[in-house]
This record gives sequence, C-alpha cells and structure tokens, in this order.
Amino acid sequence: MKVGLISDIHGNRVALETVLEDMPPVDELACAGDVVGYNPWPGDCVDELRRRDVPTVLGNHDAAVVGETPFRFNGMARAGVEYANAELAADQLAWLGELPTERTECSGRVKLVHGHPDDPQRYARYTYPDEFSAGLLGDEDVLVLGHTHVQGAAQYAEGIVVNPGSVGQPRDGDPRAGYAVVDLAALTVETHRVEYDIEAVQQAITEAGLPERIGTRLARGE
Repeated sequence: MKVGLISDIHGNRVALETVLEDMPPVDELACAGDVVGYNPWPGDCVDELRRRDVPTVLGNHDAAVVGETPFRFNGMARAGVEYANAELAADQLAWLGELPTERTECSGRVKLVHGHPDDPQRYARYTYPDEFSAGLLGDEDVLVLGHTHVQGAAQYAEGIVVNPGSVGQPRDGDPRAGYAVVDLAALTVETHRVEYDIEAVQQAITEAGLPERIGTRLARGE
C-alpha cells in the first residue's frame, strides 16, 4: 500500500494542482495540516481535499482562521489568516473547525500531526532528534508531521518519521513544491519536488491585495 503525503498547502491552488498531477499512483492521500493561510485560494484548497476525502489534521493557520490559537503570527501571516477567514464559506470554515489535531490512518499504521507529536504548536525539525526513536512513534509505523516547511525523512527501528515538505510555501531554499510517498509494504519513503508556476501565484497575490513578500519569498523557497 502506498500513501501520498502532503502538508502546508497554505492556499496555494497552483502548487497543489501541480503536486497532485505529479504524484505517482497511490492508494491513499493524507495531509498534515495548514490547508489555508498566506496564499489567495483557501477555498479551492479546502474544496479539493474535501472532494477527495483526504484525511487531514488541523494546522496552526487553520486553527487561527476558525478561532483562537496561542501561536504568534507576524503581519504577513496574519494577513493570510484574515483573508482566508473572509473568503471561506460557512461550510468550508466548518470543515476546518472539525479537523482533529492528530489522527491515525491506514489501519493504525500512519499517524498524522502538524507540529511536534506532544505539542501541535511546536516545531519539530527535519533532523528528527533521538527523542523520535524513544517511543513517540507509538504503535504506528509512520509518523507524518509538517509545520516547518522543511522536507526530510528519517528511519528508525520503530519506523519512519517524515515531513513531506510544504506544497504551497517551501522554506528549505528549494522553491519547488514538496510531497512524499510512503510504501507501507516495504516501509520505505520517497520525497519529491516539482516545479510549478510561481509567477502566476505572485500575480494572484498582488491582485488579492495580500502582502507582496508572500509572493517574493516563494521564488526563493523561504
């Protein structure tokens, strides 16, 4: 069984469509949160995941759009949150608000979280410190997390920890959209990157009246 993993779409419809077109055949698709925020297509991204019935967890930007969150946002991030809150329809906001902070899929073999497994607001870096091999995987074979926008994977005796990278706003110096595919039969993971039309996103950001830096950082992968 192969599972396609995505995270941190952040309202970037162009990147999401490109990732889904580029992804090799998979049996399931799962998302580690932050469907909305920053970019100008929050509704389209929500609807695409809903249409595909993609198991998804609540990211910190998702939480901010539907209510209060202890996470601190800079002005650029706050603008994206306010834009999404204004643009999303009631049913789209309801879908976001019902997302859990963690979930297990694939008969309990895959666990999805957004940040650190013990704290959704905490960044868990892609280097995956030894704490991940000390029981945080629990009974699952694969732990999927996002939040950092930095792609990476590590394999321990207990299983795999993977951050598929950000679909809509990579921050690891590579502007290409990121995703991953896990093979549960072989217990292996492949990370993928794919180019998308960043200029089209930048133009849409400008037309939506969102901060210009949201677009300029896309071209630098930051």
